[in-house]
Amino acid sequence: MTEPANADQIKFWNGPTGLKWTQFQADMDRNLAAATAGILPFAKAAPGERVLDIGCGAGETSLKLAEAVGPNGRVTGVDVSAPLLGLARARAGAAKNVAFVEADAAFYPFAPDHDLVFSRFGVMFFDAPAAAFANIRTALKPGGRLAFVCWRPAPDNQWVALPAGAARGLLPPQPPPDPLAPGPFAFADPGRVAAILTAAGFRDVRIEKLDGHMDLGRDADHAAFQMTNLGPLSRALGDASVDDAARERVRVAVKAALEDIRTPDGIRPAIACWLVGARV
Repeated sequence: MTEPANADQIKFWNGPTGLKWTQFQADMDRNLAAATAGILPFAKAAPGERVLDIGCGAGETSLKLAEAVGPNGRVTGVDVSAPLLGLARARAGAAKNVAFVEADAAFYPFAPDHDLVFSRFGVMFFDAPAAAFANIRTALKPGGRLAFVCWRPAPDNQWVALPAGAARGLLPPQPPPDPLAPGPFAFADPGRVAAILTAAGFRDVRIEKLDGHMDLGRDADHAAFQMTNLGPLSRALGDASVDDAARERVRVAVKAALEDIRTPDGIRPAIACWLVGARV
């Protein structure tokens, strides 16, 4: 029997990774602070607007958007991860202008009443991205807009390239990644992003660079933990063929590499993103 579209990602974000991201939500919010600070003014959520936050995770961006739209606006966060949404609802508390829905945005029957569709790193995981964005477009009013942030290529992102380089030779050879497969770097090619959005019916696509740093804190041990348990390297380390001794060697090597880039402000590897906007 054929699995439904996006089944792998739904399973992934409801498994150990979703639970880890829930447990270490404060780290993730701090890590992505520069990206958040870049995408929010780019999106320009305004008082009274209705906003859809795709891949809202533990709710940080939804709550910030709710502040921007105010009591007369409304934010709906959508995610496939039950653990992360549970935390998002707890963080929202009694807030009346934000709600969360467990759903796959590629297929959910949205009402066409949103002014803005927003996402922070939540739209790179669809099996059929053009079809997914065509469905997401149905959530927007005429003239409504789309704004999201996604990663540029992995080699441009020091937070990925540096741990991967430190681990090289300490793990079994990894198959080369498929640049078109769903995953963090699926939208690294801006030409592909523009083509997907155009095929989905969006217009006035604009794509801008965003550069910054990922704040991993000051504790090198914890920074290495994050890079080996919460980032892309965690998948390779989770392979059954990798024993505990090998994992420890990788952790020590990653810690040393992160120590090498320590600044007076802490451990701050570079990030490289795209800010993407469009209209209907």
